[in-house]
Amino acid sequence: MSSSDPGSSGRAGEPSSHRDAQGPPEPTGRGRSARGNGDLARTPLPDEIVVLRGIKKQFGGQEILKGVDLVARRRETTVIIGGSGAGKTTLLRLIVGLERATSGHIFIDSEDVTRLSERELNRVRKKFGMVYQYAALLDSISVFDNVAFPLVEHTKLSKKEISERVLGKLEILGLDPKVVAPKFPSELSGGMRKRVGLARALMLEPPILVYDEPTSGLDPLTSRLVDDLIEEMRQRFGVTSIVISHDIASCFRIAHQAVLLIKGRVEASGPPDELLDGDSDVARDFIRNSAVDVDSLGRVAR
Repeated sequence: MSSSDPGSSGRAGEPSSHRDAQGPPEPTGRGRSARGNGDLARTPLPDEIVVLRGIKKQFGGQEILKGVDLVARRRETTVIIGGSGAGKTTLLRLIVGLERATSGHIFIDSEDVTRLSERELNRVRKKFGMVYQYAALLDSISVFDNVAFPLVEHTKLSKKEISERVLGKLEILGLDPKVVAPKFPSELSGGMRKRVGLARALMLEPPILVYDEPTSGLDPLTSRLVDDLIEEMRQRFGVTSIVISHDIASCFRIAHQAVLLIKGRVEASGPPDELLDGDSDVARDFIRNSAVDVDSLGRVAR
């Protein structure tokens, strides 16, 4: 995974004592995995970049995820929605390799990562760029050093090459490098911090960008600007976007696919409009109870 959070460097790639004790998941001897294990292990189609099949996750005997199936296609935006306690954060950590599934299969770019060693997982994690809810910038170092962090940690580029890439990425994201690069994060507006966080996430040119509650706590206008930025990144860099969110308006604006997670299970998935008009009463009620006028929202091209 791209080092989008410098403060977690050296920890993200290391298994916790819980994961050490657990180790790679073993095939289950009962239920769906036993009957359909061949299908669960089938190699994904070329356009399927993130695939979860039959994913279960337990903590201390409590089952958080209860057989999740999910497919994120290349160069599309998948938004995972659900209320508090639905399992969204756990699902996110499984996708980016920070936790191991209890059972099931996770494919990243057609590679089954559920039984990889920690060293092999570190290689896979670099395919992800993380964009955190509050940007997660280090306030003690400059914007330049924040954005350069992944290149310093994971490449052998010269200082000149790093400088060129950092300044170039800031400019692409609509920030004046000469003005912004020497500043500290505390001197930036919320919107500028978001863009700096995106610049850092993009430094290793990952094929997948993961956003953790990107519009949480923002006013409607700023939320719309963040949505536009997510779509702009997808189009400009050809990335696959996976967004963890509770924001129904944002979901309808940017999602090619919405996945509704309820109590550790996928209740419904598909284009947002199909969830609104689909067979699931739970999905329809979840959207309608958000009090969002989805008919008035713009949509990405699907």
